[in-house]
Amino acid sequence: MANNISRRSLLIASGATAMMAALPVQALNTSQAKSLIDQVVSRIKSVINSGKSESAMYRDFERILADYGDMNFIAAQTLGPPARAASAAQMRGYKKAFQAYMARKYGKRFREFIGGTINVQQAKAVKSYYQVNTIANLRGTPPFQVDFFVSDKSGSSKFFDMRIEGISVIKIEREEIGGLLDQRRGNLDRLIADLPKLG
Repeated sequence: MANNISRRSLLIASGATAMMAALPVQALNTSQAKSLIDQVVSRIKSVINSGKSESAMYRDFERILADYGDMNFIAAQTLGPPARAASAAQMRGYKKAFQAYMARKYGKRFREFIGGTINVQQAKAVKSYYQVNTIANLRGTPPFQVDFFVSDKSGSSKFFDMRIEGISVIKIEREEIGGLLDQRRGNLDRLIADLPKLG
């Protein structure tokens, strides 16, 4: 009798576990998208106001990109068609180099926010992703809008593009990277070596 009960309990527990595994994972929603960008903005403000050296700030900005950005998607999109011909090792190298390049380039821009503010406004669903609006206020310049685009298609909630005053960062960087690759006659390995020093 005891063995029957144990066997029955095991079957019930196994069935319950299978049912839980079959349940859909909670999908990203507006509140979660806004919360993600709240965290991004908070981390950026913390770095800006840290008083660290430029090189230390750039390393912190790179960590923010790694933690909150869908860098696999962003890297592939900015590289464009050459990404399809690149090896897995080259794409890993390019993603790492591009992350460092982005941290330097936009880290310099974020340094202008010392004494200014970035305020998260609202989030809204757009097709299968979310747009989160922020307003940046720099000293001596009119406020301008920075929009983050958030998705969980990578398996976790990440931003996959930014628009600064309506201009897509991915679009800007695809043109920039294309020009840099042309200067190196299409040699992706040379671009990977040079990219972290640029920006």
